[in-house]
Amino acid sequence: MAMDEESPGVPPAPPGWWAELTELGRAFKQLLGAQWGLLLAEIGLARSAVWWLLMAGLAATVAGVGFGLTVLALVGVALAKWWGSWLLALFALALLQLLFLLAAIVLFRRCLYWLSLPRSREHGARLVRDSLRAGRPPGPAAAPEGGRTNRPADVEAP
Repeated sequence: MAMDEESPGVPPAPPGWWAELTELGRAFKQLLGAQWGLLLAEIGLARSAVWWLLMAGLAATVAGVGFGLTVLALVGVALAKWWGSWLLALFALALLQLLFLLAAIVLFRRCLYWLSLPRSREHGARLVRDSLRAGRPPGPAAAPEGGRTNRPADVEAP
């Protein structure tokens, strides 16, 4: 029996290029499956990290407030012993808190003023414009009535 003859009941072997193509398809499918698994794992880690980040921020806030109240109480006790009057010490603490509140309000208003300055508005608008432009695919953009845009991707090279 010659090698070229086909045996009855045995399917013929596919050509070499077809076998390589199917092997490439299987490898590509396996690679995409692995990448998909990695992506899902990273998304799960990111969700977990965000959750733990929020919990750590909440814990830090609670600890900071607790520490601030403790320091305030210690200062109140020290003032009461020093001045000999709890009422005067509590009034001094209330005045101190009022001064901190007014300083925070003044700082907030100053920051709003800085944001309203022309250079700050320009910079903010430029950041928004650049962010929006970065999200667009390169190529011609829709221009009004056949006009040209000033985008670098739309300008023709000389």
